[in-house]
Amino acid sequence: MAILLGLDTGGTFTDAVLLDDQTQRIVAKAKSLTTRPDLSLGIGGAIDAVLAQAPDIAPAEIALVSVSTTLATNALVEGQGDRAALVLIGFDAAVSRRDNLAEALGDAPLIELAGGHSHSGAEAAPFDPDALKSALDGLPPDIAALAVGAQFATRNPAHEIAARETIRAHRGLPVTCSHELSAGLNGPRRALTALLNARLVSMIDRLITACESHLAARAITAPLMVVRGDGALVSSALVRERPIETILSGPAASAAGAAWLTGLDTALVSDIGGTTTDICLLRDGKPAIDPDGARVGGWRTMVEAVAMRTTGLGGDSEVQVGDGLDGAITLGPRRVLPLALAATHFPTIVHAMLDDALSRIPAPDEAWQLAVPLFATLPADLAPDSRDAQLARRLIDGPERVSALLRSRIDAPALTRLVRRGLVQVTGPTPSDASHVLGLQSGWDASASDKALTLLARRRTGSGQPLARNARAMAQRIVDQLTAQSATCLLEAAFADDARDWPLAPDTLARHPLMQAGLDRAPGLVRIEARLGVPVIALGASAGCYYPAVGRRLDCEAVVPEHAGVANAVGAVVGQVSMSVEGVITFPAPGEIIAHLEAGPARCTEPDAALFLLEADLTRRATDRAARAGLDTPRITVEREDTGAQIEGRDMPVEIRLRVTASGRPRLGTS
Repeated sequence: MAILLGLDTGGTFTDAVLLDDQTQRIVAKAKSLTTRPDLSLGIGGAIDAVLAQAPDIAPAEIALVSVSTTLATNALVEGQGDRAALVLIGFDAAVSRRDNLAEALGDAPLIELAGGHSHSGAEAAPFDPDALKSALDGLPPDIAALAVGAQFATRNPAHEIAARETIRAHRGLPVTCSHELSAGLNGPRRALTALLNARLVSMIDRLITACESHLAARAITAPLMVVRGDGALVSSALVRERPIETILSGPAASAAGAAWLTGLDTALVSDIGGTTTDICLLRDGKPAIDPDGARVGGWRTMVEAVAMRTTGLGGDSEVQVGDGLDGAITLGPRRVLPLALAATHFPTIVHAMLDDALSRIPAPDEAWQLAVPLFATLPADLAPDSRDAQLARRLIDGPERVSALLRSRIDAPALTRLVRRGLVQVTGPTPSDASHVLGLQSGWDASASDKALTLLARRRTGSGQPLARNARAMAQRIVDQLTAQSATCLLEAAFADDARDWPLAPDTLARHPLMQAGLDRAPGLVRIEARLGVPVIALGASAGCYYPAVGRRLDCEAVVPEHAGVANAVGAVVGQVSMSVEGVITFPAPGEIIAHLEAGPARCTEPDAALFLLEADLTRRATDRAARAGLDTPRITVEREDTGAQIEGRDMPVEIRLRVTASGRPRLGTS
């Protein structure tokens, strides 16, 4: 019996599942709190928890381990990662200011050298390794990796390869070449993608090493795989070199899990977590891929990843009260720690804080705010004399009321910075608290939720009226708001992927008064009705609490599958290895045909000869990558795209692009 272990790190929980590969049945599942900034601790806890749920399964029976991770995504969003230098070869000075490249560089070193190639792959200028060595000698000592981008490297990668070998021999640092990450022609964006990748190399290496160490300690010898941003699986060895490809790994795993759990081919997949709701279109059983490359942390990369719309709306979203007469509430985008969860871990201080606030009329605005540290020792990267470090020292012994923690006006920005870095969480009422009050969810301290929502219900609107009659009415109002915001998010995604050319933007259409009237289905002289035309697959631990109502509002089928709470972990282990390599044949002049191969351009006299050379080269490279990614006997598919133009009334070829994909199920470990 081969058992597959799937893992997923979410904003609140790290999930684990054990799946029987023969019967395609989930035999155990478990959750552990996600541990930031060190995700490996939460992953280890999830592994231990799921093994405890299946005492009859021996570690030797686990034949594959696969993890979807938020590490790369979070690092780019939060501006984390190692300091890396960028080497640009053959570009003019203006290139470094395109595609946010200068902004991404910040104060990191930029080395600009002569060299590069033309569109045909011919050398534009010689590459000077001595000039590169001289520049390397002048780098600051804290540079941990380098990225290399050369002009038209996808037409001829020779100068990027030469630079990589020079850097490795001269400085021994990790190097990312832009042509290895994308076959696209946008040089600045390829360089940006390579730079971001270089910053993530040591970070992902530490995570993989920690996971491997924990698996070894539990006598699990199975191969370790990671989910890429397009939902495919890749070996941990390859991820160490190309961590950028794991951005949007979690959302991609959710789409794969949704398809496996429901068997649906076409649907909107909505994954509600603690922090965000991620929505993507499932088409023909596969997630739609963003044709422009994944966007994350403000950067548009050239990484193929699932086309995902992410909204700051989740079970742990902050409840915000407006200043208007009706006291309208909105949820998110900021995440706070639910009082029910905080009270489970720190009951004395949480209940003392809430009881004190309940005894006051009116209660102070920060009545439910507790600062909870996510570190046991002072983080090493905090400057010792900084205000952030001073504030962190006050939290070493455990949570503190925010009102007591902030002793001066400059403490508040410091707390905000600690929260943004994932080092501290602040408590507050959330949809998760509302669900505990209404009995839709259990497992945490519902009495703390009741106290917090009682306090929130007492808050006054602009007209002087309380927000709600009591905690239960307040809870229902919060859940209704989550339903409304979730429905709007789904409509935005549907309009964005709809085949029709709508005259307004998706967010405008989703919020249009006529659309909202159609969803309300209210009687009137003019009757308007609207509904979603595809099913919704709702995932996440809290999906069952909210999405039946979302389905009713959108008048569509809302499917909450069994195991929806661990769908991402399921998706992490049911995917396939899929390695694609692209190449082109160009026709720069009449009678001139060039196949752009890994070893350099090859000139041919006939298109068929060029096609034969390019397909053989791409097949070899895709097969090699698939083997490194954990696949022994791949299935090879070839896609072809021809581009032509009319010149003096004659059809002339301009470019033939081939994409060769090696795919299949990854190799399993043997006991």
